[in-house]
Amino acid sequence: MFFHPMDIFIFLALGISIWAQFKVKGNFNKWSEVKTRTGLSGAEVARQILDSNGLHNVPIEVVPGMLSDHYDPIKRVVRLSEPVYYGRSIASVSVAAHEVGHAIQHQQSYTALVLRHRIFPMANFASGVAPFLFIGGFLLQQLSLIGIGIVFFSAAVAFQLITLPVEFDASKRAKNLMLSEGILFNDEEHGVKKVLNAAALTYVAGALMAVFELLKFVMIFLQGNAEE
Repeated sequence: MFFHPMDIFIFLALGISIWAQFKVKGNFNKWSEVKTRTGLSGAEVARQILDSNGLHNVPIEVVPGMLSDHYDPIKRVVRLSEPVYYGRSIASVSVAAHEVGHAIQHQQSYTALVLRHRIFPMANFASGVAPFLFIGGFLLQQLSLIGIGIVFFSAAVAFQLITLPVEFDASKRAKNLMLSEGILFNDEEHGVKKVLNAAALTYVAGALMAVFELLKFVMIFLQGNAEE
């Protein structure tokens, strides 16, 4: 009863997501073995780019975990995993610069980032509520619950779609800033692209899966209305 033709596309997107995760880890591990010619660590690169952009008040913290790196817009702090913070490889500086890219986006009120921050609470709440509405709608055979679930889930999908330009822009800023500030040499750009592109693919796969999931429920809802 729950299988739908759109599930094929959802499974395909899931497969891409799993493959992307392997690509991220594989590229990070590969380029972690390649040291930068400047010899700078991820933390040093992050500090240099932050300071050169007037973000002296943004601290850098080291956090446990693998690829747990992120920028906290609420506390305005860049958090780097240990391999990135201490590492002096192409992979380490790429990830560090990417997270700093988000801090610069915040400083400049980058439109997509501002929008993502604003809808995050609603999207977070909606993503938790929507599954229960869908399940309730199917079990009780109430299309109205599925319709409400679609509205809630749309907010979560919108969040994922808005995340794409935010992540791509942060990666573009990271590469350009490292080149302009002499942190990265032209012949090292290839490795940076490999690391950042693999990471971006995970967001693309996640967005695809969410979109296909939404379309599936929309089609079920429309089909149910047509049969009434």
